[in-house]
Amino acid sequence: MLYFQRVGFLGGISLAAAALILLPIAAVLGSVFGAASDTWAHLLRTTLGTYVLNTAVLVAAVAAGVISMGVCSAWLVTAYRFPGQRVLEWALMLPLAMPAYVMAYAYTDWLQFTGPVQETLRALTGWRAREYWFPEIRSLGGAALMLSFALYPYVYLLARTAFLDTSRSALEAGRLAGLGAWGSFWRVALPIARPAIAAGTALALMETLADFGTVSYFGLEVFTTGIFKAWLSMGDRLAAGQLSACLLAFVVAVLALERASRGRARYAGAMRGPARPQRLSGAAAALAFLACAMPVLLGFLLPAALLVHLAWPEPDARASARLLVLIGNSCILAGLAAAAGVLLATAMAYAARLSPGRLIAAANRAASLGYAIPGAVIAVGVLVPLGRLDNWIAGGLEAALGMKPGLLLTGTIVALVYAYLVRFLAVALQTMEAGLAKVTPRMDDAARSLGATPAQALARVHAPLLASSLGAAALLLFVDVMKELPATFALRPFNFDTLAIEAYNLAKDERLAEAATPSLVIVAIGLVPLLAITRRYFQATRS
Repeated sequence: MLYFQRVGFLGGISLAAAALILLPIAAVLGSVFGAASDTWAHLLRTTLGTYVLNTAVLVAAVAAGVISMGVCSAWLVTAYRFPGQRVLEWALMLPLAMPAYVMAYAYTDWLQFTGPVQETLRALTGWRAREYWFPEIRSLGGAALMLSFALYPYVYLLARTAFLDTSRSALEAGRLAGLGAWGSFWRVALPIARPAIAAGTALALMETLADFGTVSYFGLEVFTTGIFKAWLSMGDRLAAGQLSACLLAFVVAVLALERASRGRARYAGAMRGPARPQRLSGAAAALAFLACAMPVLLGFLLPAALLVHLAWPEPDARASARLLVLIGNSCILAGLAAAAGVLLATAMAYAARLSPGRLIAAANRAASLGYAIPGAVIAVGVLVPLGRLDNWIAGGLEAALGMKPGLLLTGTIVALVYAYLVRFLAVALQTMEAGLAKVTPRMDDAARSLGATPAQALARVHAPLLASSLGAAALLLFVDVMKELPATFALRPFNFDTLAIEAYNLAKDERLAEAATPSLVIVAIGLVPLLAITRRYFQATRS
């Protein structure tokens, strides 16, 4: 009791929110303790090893992709000045608005056997089918490329911030020790930025582990597709829960590696400001421009152009009443989830700051695990407690008033927003924790000395200082919900479709030209807040 009095009201909100977030995950993982079914025995004999191997290879490939693109581009736009650098430093964020599964639709149409690339190749060479080799886009390597192009901005953003915070004195000390430009990068800047790079990579890998749209469209056997197969095709929710536990082991491994990579290292900025960027010219400037432009070209400009090319011959799909309804439904869900997620994440992060004990810290970390659980599995977990609550409410109303209200929560927007919070709260929570870490504890002491309660200090002192973090958290949640597919498909109210569902249904039927329009709208809507918050962020970092 004394402990709960000490954590206060915000600490109570944090613990209650963590419990609500963990409830669906616990409902799903509870199936692990059930008796092994015939389906599970069949998976052990046949495909489980393939799921493990493919998932591990996919994670390793995406990690290599996001680190190489994110870190290299962040260092180039931070440490050097070259033609086009000011445009590229914010353009490198654009792939964040392009879902990986939408990118997969565009590249599949472009690179498949009947696509324009191979048709042009055959026309120029006279080759026929089976007379030449061409990379298969629907493969594990293709999925890794799509996910790397879509997710490297997580690493880029955090790495760029870390490089900007690297003091000039640290780099000058490296030069005095005889290090050149790249030596200073490898021996000084990179070790200092390692915690930020690890955090961005962990976010990208959790998103990779939770991906369903890309791997299912490419027909890959990984844990997420195996969970869907066990649940939907084989009708065995117990086996799906047991596969989810295996996936959770991958999540724990990623988080453990991220924590281990930080170790006990700590870095405090020196008194001197960031290093002065070096100006490049000639071949060096061209190479720097090319290295930064390729992720933007392949991760956003090219797939967007391909989608426009697909959608242009479909005038009915471009302007229809149904499209407006889909846009409205998607924005309602994304807006509600973003508002609720930012409020919860702020309360949880601030509670951990006020009471840095193990309980709240463990609750916050546990609540982050939902980020890597597939949306369909979370949907099953949400249905279990909400279904029981609906039955309890309906039974009470019938006994007291003779009413039969039916289902009040299941199959409603409430259930959807609940699932989104379970899935995406980690994004907002990590953003708010990073923002609060930059606010000196002296601000808390000053507020308390003036008689402000913790809630008043949060509203009047910290909130203005956290404006950029609040905006970034809301942006990331909004964009993620706009792109979310499986949980929406399973939990949406009757006749309540979104842009992601429409694009998925059309692409699944190989109607890629029709799927291009809702896919483009997803990208366009995601671009609006992305460009706004990116502009504010880069203005702040330049000042």
